[in-house]
Amino acid sequence: ITNKNTGDALRFLKMWESKGKPKQKPFFLNVAYFATHAVDGDKRQYMPQNESMTMYENDTIPIPATANEETWQKMPYFFRPSSGAMNEGRTRWTWRYDEPDKHQHMMKNYYRMASEVDTSVGIILKELEMQGQLNNTMIIFTTDNGNFHAEHGLADKWYPHQESIRVPLVIKDPRMSPEFVGTTNDEFTLNIDLAATVLAAAGLDPLPTMMGRDMSVLYRRNGFEGEVAAATSQSRRKAFASTNGRRYIDPSSDGGGQYHSGSESSWRTEFFYEHPMHSNRDYIPASEALVRKDYKYFYWPNFEYEQLFDLKNDPGEIHDLFNSSNPVHQKKLAEMRRRFKELKTLAYSDWQIIL
Repeated sequence: ITNKNTGDALRFLKMWESKGKPKQKPFFLNVAYFATHAVDGDKRQYMPQNESMTMYENDTIPIPATANEETWQKMPYFFRPSSGAMNEGRTRWTWRYDEPDKHQHMMKNYYRMASEVDTSVGIILKELEMQGQLNNTMIIFTTDNGNFHAEHGLADKWYPHQESIRVPLVIKDPRMSPEFVGTTNDEFTLNIDLAATVLAAAGLDPLPTMMGRDMSVLYRRNGFEGEVAAATSQSRRKAFASTNGRRYIDPSSDGGGQYHSGSESSWRTEFFYEHPMHSNRDYIPASEALVRKDYKYFYWPNFEYEQLFDLKNDPGEIHDLFNSSNPVHQKKLAEMRRRFKELKTLAYSDWQIIL
């Protein structure tokens, strides 16, 4: 399928080139790779192309520190339903990672498929270069979810842990200021920001009900100052692309203003996460969270179950602090529970806000 994705993209670009290139009609191209998805129902799971099978052949893939029985037993009780049903994340773990040799086999095939995507992207970029458009094209590479590779005794996605919710994001943008080229940034960017970013690059405003934000302010010189100037300047369109009448919400009541969803001069430092129940609560339970860089609050609505993790001291999210007697933890739990409810209410509202 990756080869087909590549061929489809090249055909589109060549057709666009043959019809007169960009002056009359700029293009938008979305290449949605199936890789690195597994094939459900096939015991092989990850199926790279034959020519990739020698890759990583002599490598040993590291086993995650949290891929052990002890960490699995620390998962909430409903991951081991008394009904005898199996949580789908655990079921897929048995398909892929329940034996060391199987784990190595699966991960090598997974990385082979990822390398195939990397090759495909390189071919597409080369075509843009040959057309003279590489430096005139904004390119965003990202995915829709992370993946458990046996961390917490699980496989696949669906839950609020770091392995599941963190995704790659690589942006090449002709407007990027030189000092940001080739650098990394650990700000909280979200999938809701993608539409706002693409629209802004095209000179269009986000819809008033969109809650995301143009990410280019993070890599353009004086990006935040540019937002403020554009929002107040009478010489620019009244509906400025970064806000379009939307407002930033107040910071959280705790933390002295350090926890917020952004402002005219700053990027968000927290966000609300959610994933719905799939089929039934034993199969894939719904999960929600308030995510910050120091702490994360989990809420499992099907079971009214809460968790709190100190990400600074416990990045593997192993030690649940919900029942901690430490006053610091109890205060943090109460504050994050309150803020979680605020952000959830706002996320479900029709208010014209930026989250």
